[in-house]
Amino acid sequence: MRLKSFAIVAALALSTAISGCSTIGSRVFSNDYGAMTDAGYSLPRIPIEKVPFKYRRQVVDYDTREKPGTIIVDTQNKFLYFVMSDGEAMRYGIGVGREGFEWNGTARIALKREWPTWTPPGAMIKRQPELAKFAGGMEPGLNNPLGARAMYLFNRGGDSGYRLHGSPEWNSIGKAVSSGCIRLMNQDIIDLYDRTSVGTKVIVL
Repeated sequence: MRLKSFAIVAALALSTAISGCSTIGSRVFSNDYGAMTDAGYSLPRIPIEKVPFKYRRQVVDYDTREKPGTIIVDTQNKFLYFVMSDGEAMRYGIGVGREGFEWNGTARIALKREWPTWTPPGAMIKRQPELAKFAGGMEPGLNNPLGARAMYLFNRGGDSGYRLHGSPEWNSIGKAVSSGCIRLMNQDIIDLYDRTSVGTKVIVL
């Protein structure tokens, strides 16, 4: 009987590990990247099996003095932490600014937008003249660089020009590829967006 009980427990543990729903010391949400309909848009499934395990959304132990609800961005390790209570945080994999576009500091979320319009800044258009056609704004959609959600970061000087946003380029997560904005997979930015509010403190390390 003991052998049978042990086999059942081992089988259950293996099943849980394979499903990607949990792991020792954290809870992983690998099953939350399927196709979904959002505000009339059909988001495709993310092939999450191709995304390194560490960049999948998960609850982790996180020691900080910051209050629950604070967002901390670790640009070096490509993680974004949404601070929760009891010494935990929801961790997301991110893409960050490429060489020459890195930054750090403290900001706050001043605006939140679902399926935002993307308007490339003038400096970007100078670097990439082909973007001039979007000077008046690129309509929301599956190919829009801001993805399904955007949260606009302001500091003491006003609009920083940086955003926390979704991206259709799921394979850019874990890389330094942007012009300074912090990008997440679309399914992740939707989750983060629902957890945050205008005024949220954002610390970029």
